[in-house]
Amino acid sequence: MSVTFQIVLFNPQIPPNTGNILRLCANTGSILHIVKPIGFSIDTKSMRRAGLDYYSNVQMYVYENLDDFLSKNNFNNIFLITKFGKKRYDEVIYKKNDYLMFGSEINGLSEEVYTKLSKSTKIFIPMFPENRSINLSNAVSICVYEAWKQIKFSTF
Repeated sequence: MSVTFQIVLFNPQIPPNTGNILRLCANTGSILHIVKPIGFSIDTKSMRRAGLDYYSNVQMYVYENLDDFLSKNNFNNIFLITKFGKKRYDEVIYKKNDYLMFGSEINGLSEEVYTKLSKSTKIFIPMFPENRSINLSNAVSICVYEAWKQIKFSTF
C-alpha cells in the first residue's frame, strides 16, 4: 500500500479518539505515529473497539518521547496543528508523505514541540472564538482530507 500522509499524535489521552484516527489512517493510506506518554494502554478494549479490525491495515509506530520520534523520522514537512497557528489548514500546500502533528486532547502541543520544531509551519482550524477546541479525531479528519484532496485523492 502506498502512503499518503504521516499522522503524529503527541501524548494522546482518549482511547476512542486514537481508535477513530487509526480507522481514518486505514481509509486514507496514512501512517500513524504515537508519541508517549499516552493516557491509556494501546491494547485497551475501548481503543480496539473504536479501531475495529483496522489494526492490520495500518502501519503504526509508538515512540518513547519526542526525541525518539525525531531521531527515527526524516521529514521535509511537518505541520503543527494548533489553535496558535498562523495559517489556516486549507491555506497551506500539502505534499504526499507530509507529517501532520496533533497535540493531546488535554494540553495540545507542548513547549518542547514548539521549540524543537520551531521551523515548522503552525496551522489552525477555524472555529467560533468562544470555543476551546475541536475533537482530536475530527481535527485529524479535517486536515487529512484537505491534504488528500490537494493531491487529488491519489492512492499511488
